[in-house]
Amino acid sequence: METVDPGTDFVLEARGVGKIFGQNRALNDVTLGLRAGEVHALLGENGAGKSTLIKILTGAYQPDAGDVVLDGKAVQFRDPLDAQSHGIGTVYQEVNLLPNRSVAENLYLGHQPTRFGFVRKSLIARNARALLARYGLDIDVEAELGSYSVAVQQIVAICRAVELSGKVLVLDEPTASLDRHEVDRLFEVIAALKAEGLAIVFITHFLDQVFAISDRVTILRNGRLIGTRPLAGLTRTDVVRMMLGKDVSFVPAVTGIEEREAGPAMVEFDGCGKTGKVKPFSVRIHKGEVVGVAGLLGSGRTEMARVMFGVDPSDSGEIRMGKKRIDLKNPVQAIAHGFGFCPEDRKAEGILGDLSVRENIVIALQGKLGWFRALNRDEQMEIAGRFAEELDIRAASHDMPVKLLSGGNQQKVILARWLATDPNFLILDEPTRGIDVGAHAEIVRTINRLREDGLALMVISSELDEIVAYSSRVVVMRDREMVAELHGDQITPAVIVQAIAAQPEGDIA
Repeated sequence: METVDPGTDFVLEARGVGKIFGQNRALNDVTLGLRAGEVHALLGENGAGKSTLIKILTGAYQPDAGDVVLDGKAVQFRDPLDAQSHGIGTVYQEVNLLPNRSVAENLYLGHQPTRFGFVRKSLIARNARALLARYGLDIDVEAELGSYSVAVQQIVAICRAVELSGKVLVLDEPTASLDRHEVDRLFEVIAALKAEGLAIVFITHFLDQVFAISDRVTILRNGRLIGTRPLAGLTRTDVVRMMLGKDVSFVPAVTGIEEREAGPAMVEFDGCGKTGKVKPFSVRIHKGEVVGVAGLLGSGRTEMARVMFGVDPSDSGEIRMGKKRIDLKNPVQAIAHGFGFCPEDRKAEGILGDLSVRENIVIALQGKLGWFRALNRDEQMEIAGRFAEELDIRAASHDMPVKLLSGGNQQKVILARWLATDPNFLILDEPTRGIDVGAHAEIVRTINRLREDGLALMVISSELDEIVAYSSRVVVMRDREMVAELHGDQITPAVIVQAIAAQPEGDIA
């Protein structure tokens, strides 16, 4: 692991930075050094601490421990505007500009040249054309920004950030919404900025892009620094191992659940996909089996689940239950067909925080029954009590707001919600993330029990040992595409890591 020497020539540093939110230690003794004329990739899965670190470096957060050092001197930015005045700019995935104003106006918004109190529009347009020309962009700067593609808007946002800052540029998922040609165009701009001597932080989930443009990489996991290394000495497998915490050379060859004999599928997705979200995929799930889904964050795992549940309806292929073709244009239709979906972000998309435990458990069943068959309070209490006991949901009362429960108990409430509908097919997206050890074990036991009871499950997880333990088959996602389906003895952490890293070990396709 590379360490930061205070004597080295870093433009911007984080030295031993820590940050605590309540009981959660988001960062613990993290060190990062950025050099001029370098693209530095910052990688890590959800909860790794990337966003917190960037917010500290750009003034949005203050560190609870450690220092931020600019040009060798400790600094304390009051806010992002203060950081910007010191030369640090940030461009996010969602372009934070004004689409109904011209390109030129966006470039100089807040610092327009004036004469006698009047904005000099002709000078702004002339300066805008010259600025964009430096990075190979020849467009009508007096046209509305919103009339251009996302890629052009990203480049405009980058040019504005560079003009306002000029030392460090943070690019947070800048390519997430771009196609291959647009990515190449953006990379040309980044290369030009690197040649001008900017220190560039590149945050992305696409490993091919990391290796295409970055000089060094820093990897975080669970708020800790795993390492900072030159990309020239690493393979994709090395990076995946560091991100997931798996050294495949020492992982025992534990295989998954024995795959059941092929028979009629409970549900089959044939060539389904969503343009701009996930490429067409084909997978079938049988009654009484768990199909695990592995892949790095941003690989298309959640996008696949959203297509399956009708949140983002497929624009290709077909979906079948048994031999019958079905339409899934929205989640209501999915629920009517016996589908359930526990989303990854339980707070934003799962629980209804101000509603009670009881109401959260029965709401999907009530929706399936329709409001003309309203469940009375006694029926609701019976259902909530039954699943609370079955899943060991620990709440002082079933009428208390669900937001007051622990993360593990909230996860169990969401699972109970769908089990109450007596589903045919259940999709679980990171069901054990961010919960305590006891709740984690209970969720895994429940998955195994549901499989034995004959339910068809699709389970997405970053925990490779967990996926191996309960999966009949494992689907591997990479770059928004299904790249492998593993069976039998192939279901090991080693083979999964190799598939994620695009360096297959044997025939895994």
